Amino acid sequence: MNQRNTLLCAAAMGCLAVIIGAFGAHAFKPNLVAIGRLETYELAVRYQFYHALAMLAVGTVMNQFSSRLLSYAAFFFLLGIFFFSGSLYVLCFTGLRVLGAITPIGGVLFILGWGFLFVGVYKK
Repeated sequence: MNQRNTLLCAAAMGCLAVIIGAFGAHAFKPNLVAIGRLETYELAVRYQFYHALAMLAVGTVMNQFSSRLLSYAAFFFLLGIFFFSGSLYVLCFTGLRVLGAITPIGGVLFILGWGFLFVGVYKK
């Protein structure tokens, strides 16, 4: 991902995190509480937000630390959001527990993103 796409994805993921979080705090809260999934939902929103901010940081430092590794970091953060937060959102609304097997893949993708960010900055 280039700097522009990284910053656009960061902004979109941050915006969606606010929207999804607001729906969870208001419109969906009674249902989430009733099925015991409010904490799961909040975890998904929180990690989406953290990694939207991480993508924003990556996009910001791409000028100073021009490296393909930073592009990989941004890409893995984005994929991590889809796998980790996305699987938790779907779990909350469908109850499909099989998605619990997908969530850790998102965690690994987040770890890869942080690793590529570290190495990309370290090498420069």
